Amino acid sequence: MDPIEVAKALIRRFEGCYRGPYLCPAGVPTIGYGATYYEDGTRVTLHDPIITVERAEQLLLWHVENVYLPAVIQLCPGAKEPGMVAALIDWTFNLGGSQLRGSTLRKRVNQGDLEGARVELMKWVYAAGKRLRGLVARRAAEAALF
Repeated sequence: MDPIEVAKALIRRFEGCYRGPYLCPAGVPTIGYGATYYEDGTRVTLHDPIITVERAEQLLLWHVENVYLPAVIQLCPGAKEPGMVAALIDWTFNLGGSQLRGSTLRKRVNQGDLEGARVELMKWVYAAGKRLRGLVARRAAEAALF
């Protein structure tokens, strides 16, 4: 199992691909599979041109390989299994490296407490105080990889 390919599949499934820029639920300009900035650090704006699906795939791969995988490797040395790494990449893509850094999820992973890590994953299903079905499904898919 290639954790990068599995993580990309999860991200595609739960983010969807939007060729034109849009505001994500947090109000941040986004494009493709949830990219908020390009490889050079330029932020996405609502005035950016429409991109191809191929370009969205390039952005996704770049973010996974250069941002989220390195964050998971650095913060979760206890994540040894490819499925766990893939799940943590998806989680971090969705919530950010700073959330991973301060999370009990990270502590459980690094302690080797897989059941505790699964429990922690399932706590991250709220947005603006509301439990979202999409986040419940996403966390369940991630937990299944542990």
